[in-house]
Amino acid sequence: RDGRSDWSSDVCSSDLAVVACGGLPVTSLQTVILVAYLCCLAPLAIWGLHRGYLVFGFATGRARSEPMDIADWPMVTVQLPLFNERYVAERLLVATAALDYPRDRLHIQVLDDSTDDTTDIVRSEVERLAATGVDIVLLHRTDRTGFKAGALEAGLEVAKGDFVAVFDADFVPETNYLKTMMPHFRDGVGMVQARWGHLNARESWLTECQATLLDGHFVVEHSARFRNGRWFNFNGTAGIWRTKAIMDAGGWQHDTLTEDMDLSYRSQLAGWRFIFLVDVVAPAELPDTMAAFKTQQHRWAKGSLQVAKKLLMMLMRADLPLGHKVEALFHLLGNLAHPLVVGLSVMLPLAVWARGTEVSSPLLVIDLVFFLASIGSISLFYGVSIVRSGSGHVGRRLLFLPIVFSLGLGIALSQTRAVFSGLFGEVGVFVRTPKRGDAATTYRSKVHWGVIGELAIAAWLWVGLAGAAAAGWLASIPFLAMFATGWALVGLHSLRDALGKGVTPQAKAPAGDSVVSVAK
Repeated sequence: RDGRSDWSSDVCSSDLAVVACGGLPVTSLQTVILVAYLCCLAPLAIWGLHRGYLVFGFATGRARSEPMDIADWPMVTVQLPLFNERYVAERLLVATAALDYPRDRLHIQVLDDSTDDTTDIVRSEVERLAATGVDIVLLHRTDRTGFKAGALEAGLEVAKGDFVAVFDADFVPETNYLKTMMPHFRDGVGMVQARWGHLNARESWLTECQATLLDGHFVVEHSARFRNGRWFNFNGTAGIWRTKAIMDAGGWQHDTLTEDMDLSYRSQLAGWRFIFLVDVVAPAELPDTMAAFKTQQHRWAKGSLQVAKKLLMMLMRADLPLGHKVEALFHLLGNLAHPLVVGLSVMLPLAVWARGTEVSSPLLVIDLVFFLASIGSISLFYGVSIVRSGSGHVGRRLLFLPIVFSLGLGIALSQTRAVFSGLFGEVGVFVRTPKRGDAATTYRSKVHWGVIGELAIAAWLWVGLAGAAAAGWLASIPFLAMFATGWALVGLHSLRDALGKGVTPQAKAPAGDSVVSVAK
């Protein structure tokens, strides 16, 4: 309790306050506010505690994968799905062709659905590499039926060998990738996933935050699930599939926007085991604009809810241990936290005011417990991921955690739209995430009108922050500041992207390109 100013004491005791609240005494109003606030906070606390559980599983899990000796390397097809990737396509092809693997056992498919000059760039590079003896082919589709899943399915029909590796356009695989991953395909293993690395983590505050968010997902979350025998998913890239595991699951399907997660659960339901190698890192480029980041996150959030609609009841009815089912619930429904964050953000200034009175003391204790359970567990989750990622700059990254939390809060409105779209909308269009590569320009993005909502919530939180400071409620200021900063950062950077700031005229999307919109 921060105490209250003389002004608040006068207001709380006045008859005018009762009239202004429609006959409801102020003390009752404050109790209602705190109860509503706690209804948002309690599920988030449970989600936060689950983050703590994952840290415990990461630390205590025992499952490991030991590589076996391979005398005769199997045939591997590497699939490179592309759509309008003029800035990074050549880089990807060069890196893939340089993989240290027997030349007669390596087949590369460039699955190109592009409608811009990417196809010409790719065709030229494919011809050059083929002339040097690389087994590489260009498979260009004139439509995007099934989007990425459709391209992968079409490539699988003419793939060579029993294994397929997948790399998205923003990845640059290390030369030893295949020789490090393939020895883990013992009998019963259907997929082996590597950890994502970050080519441009120090480029800006945005990319540094994303690096921490992804390290949490891979270093702790994936490791904890794998080490404790729980199911986890192929991440769409930097993984290798056994072809039979794909076919046993019913193949690539495009009735969700996260075809990777969909296939992962179907394959594990079919009895295949997955391996995660946290020490094998595949470097990739992080989105460098807020619009691109939100586009990516929107697609992932919407797709995860679509997979939940499709498969969750099947998972619950399956003959699986209870732990598998509970973890699947947290995994597939985790994005439901975003609407709660929006509600919490709107309620926070009101809850701070309600805390500043002498009513509902038990509620204040519950508030403190829930809040510490949430923020404490999540801090531990990302702190451990930073320390164990091996990426260096540990002290700086730990000090940066409040900004990481702020970013996660600020995208909640966009993610809430994705949640409701995934639950109640159509499948939608697979909107690519713009990538810059080494170019000085990037495909231009535009932002949905939701930026107005983000800025409005930011303004409301700054008003609450000013009110708390004026009333002397100092203990609430750090948390109000974190929420207000997050919404303002996301809203203002989204507005900048919408106005085209920092995007040169040459970056204008070419004819036929899908101009990115998080509304999709």
